[in-house]
Amino acid sequence: MRASIEEYKAVEAAAMKFVRSVSEGNSRYARELFTDEAVLFGYLDGKLEHGSIKQFYNNVDTVAAGAGFKARVDVVAVEETLAVVRVLEENWGGRIDFTDYLLLLKMNGEWKCVAKAYNQNSDTIQP
Repeated sequence: MRASIEEYKAVEAAAMKFVRSVSEGNSRYARELFTDEAVLFGYLDGKLEHGSIKQFYNNVDTVAAGAGFKARVDVVAVEETLAVVRVLEENWGGRIDFTDYLLLLKMNGEWKCVAKAYNQNSDTIQP
Protein backbone atom coordinates (compact mmCIF):
# COMPACT_ATOMS: atom_id res chain seq x y z
CA MET A 1 0.00 0.00 0.00
CA ARG A 2 1.39 3.43 -0.94
CA ALA A 3 1.99 5.78 1.97
CA SER A 4 0.05 9.02 2.25
CA ILE A 5 1.48 12.39 1.27
CA GLU A 6 1.55 13.29 4.96
CA GLU A 7 3.87 10.36 5.60
CA TYR A 8 6.21 11.59 2.85
CA LYS A 9 6.24 14.98 4.58
CA ALA A 10 7.10 13.32 7.90
CA VAL A 11 10.02 11.46 6.28
CA GLU A 12 11.24 14.68 4.66
CA ALA A 13 11.06 16.50 8.00
CA ALA A 14 13.10 13.73 9.63
CA ALA A 15 15.74 13.93 6.88
CA MET A 16 15.97 17.69 7.31
CA LYS A 17 17.49 17.02 10.75
CA PHE A 18 20.44 15.51 8.87
CA VAL A 19 20.70 18.54 6.57
CA ARG A 20 20.42 20.98 9.46
CA SER A 21 23.24 19.26 11.35
CA VAL A 22 25.51 19.29 8.32
CA SER A 23 24.73 22.88 7.38
CA GLU A 24 25.20 24.17 10.94
CA GLY A 25 28.21 21.97 11.78
CA ASN A 26 26.39 20.61 14.83
CA SER A 27 25.53 16.91 15.17
CA ARG A 28 22.78 17.65 17.69
CA TYR A 29 19.93 17.36 15.18
CA ALA A 30 21.36 14.26 13.49
CA ARG A 31 21.61 12.59 16.89
CA GLU A 32 17.81 12.96 17.12
CA LEU A 33 17.44 11.25 13.75
CA PHE A 34 19.87 8.31 13.93
CA THR A 35 19.49 5.30 16.21
CA ASP A 36 22.40 4.54 18.51
CA GLU A 37 23.08 1.41 16.43
CA ALA A 38 23.05 3.22 13.07
CA VAL A 39 25.86 2.42 10.65
CA LEU A 40 27.87 4.47 8.17
CA PHE A 41 29.46 3.37 4.88
CA GLY A 42 31.22 5.41 2.23
CA TYR A 43 34.54 6.68 0.92
CA LEU A 44 35.83 10.04 2.11
CA ASP A 45 38.76 11.26 0.00
CA GLY A 46 39.30 7.68 -1.17
CA LYS A 47 39.39 6.12 2.29
CA LEU A 48 36.64 3.74 3.40
CA GLU A 49 34.60 4.92 6.36
CA HIS A 50 32.47 2.24 7.93
CA GLY A 51 31.04 1.39 11.27
CA SER A 52 29.30 3.48 13.86
CA ILE A 53 27.41 6.64 12.93
CA LYS A 54 29.60 8.38 15.51
CA GLN A 55 32.19 8.93 12.76
CA PHE A 56 29.60 11.04 10.91
CA TYR A 57 28.94 13.05 14.07
CA ASN A 58 32.66 13.68 14.40
CA ASN A 59 32.91 14.85 10.76
CA VAL A 60 29.96 17.21 11.19
CA ASP A 61 31.26 18.64 14.44
CA THR A 62 34.80 19.27 13.14
CA VAL A 63 34.24 20.53 9.56
CA ALA A 64 32.04 23.55 8.92
CA ALA A 65 29.75 23.20 5.92
CA GLY A 66 30.69 26.68 4.73
CA ALA A 67 28.78 29.56 3.21
CA GLY A 68 28.50 27.91 -0.22
CA PHE A 69 26.95 24.70 1.10
CA LYS A 70 23.73 23.56 -0.59
CA ALA A 71 21.55 20.50 -0.01
CA ARG A 72 18.48 18.88 -1.49
CA VAL A 73 16.30 16.12 0.01
CA ASP A 74 14.53 13.62 -2.23
CA VAL A 75 12.17 11.12 -0.62
CA VAL A 76 12.74 8.11 -2.86
CA ALA A 77 10.34 5.61 -1.29
CA VAL A 78 8.01 5.32 1.68
CA GLU A 79 6.35 2.12 2.78
CA GLU A 80 4.46 1.51 5.99
CA THR A 81 7.58 1.21 8.18
CA LEU A 82 10.44 1.80 5.73
CA ALA A 83 11.70 4.85 3.84
CA VAL A 84 14.65 5.66 1.58
CA VAL A 85 15.89 9.24 1.26
CA ARG A 86 18.54 10.67 -1.04
CA VAL A 87 20.35 13.82 0.07
CA LEU A 88 22.45 15.76 -2.42
CA GLU A 89 25.13 17.93 -0.86
CA GLU A 90 27.25 20.48 -2.69
CA ASN A 91 30.37 22.26 -1.45
CA TRP A 92 30.56 20.71 2.03
CA GLY A 93 33.62 22.08 3.77
CA GLY A 94 34.10 24.35 0.79
CA ARG A 95 35.01 21.53 -1.60
CA ILE A 96 33.12 18.21 -1.37
CA ASP A 97 29.95 17.08 -3.15
CA PHE A 98 28.16 14.06 -1.70
CA THR A 99 25.19 11.88 -2.52
CA ASP A 100 23.86 10.30 0.68
CA TYR A 101 21.29 7.56 1.02
CA LEU A 102 19.49 7.31 4.34
CA LEU A 103 17.53 4.20 5.32
CA LEU A 104 14.79 5.01 7.81
CA LEU A 105 12.48 2.81 9.85
CA LYS A 106 9.33 3.94 11.58
CA MET A 107 9.90 3.06 15.23
CA ASN A 108 7.32 3.81 17.90
CA GLY A 109 5.61 6.19 15.48
CA GLU A 110 8.79 8.14 14.67
CA TRP A 111 11.04 7.96 11.59
CA LYS A 112 14.58 7.02 12.66
CA CYS A 113 17.64 6.50 10.47
CA VAL A 114 19.37 3.14 10.82
CA ALA A 115 21.95 3.46 8.02
CA LYS A 116 23.76 6.10 5.97
CA ALA A 117 25.70 5.22 2.82
CA TYR A 118 27.30 7.85 0.67
CA ASN A 119 29.31 8.62 -2.44
CA GLN A 120 31.78 11.48 -2.71
CA ASN A 121 31.82 12.85 -6.24
CA SER A 122 35.13 11.81 -7.80
CA ASP A 123 36.03 15.33 -8.95
CA THR A 124 36.06 16.48 -5.29
CA ILE A 125 38.43 13.78 -3.93
CA GLN A 126 41.76 14.96 -2.54
CA PRO A 127 44.58 12.53 -1.74
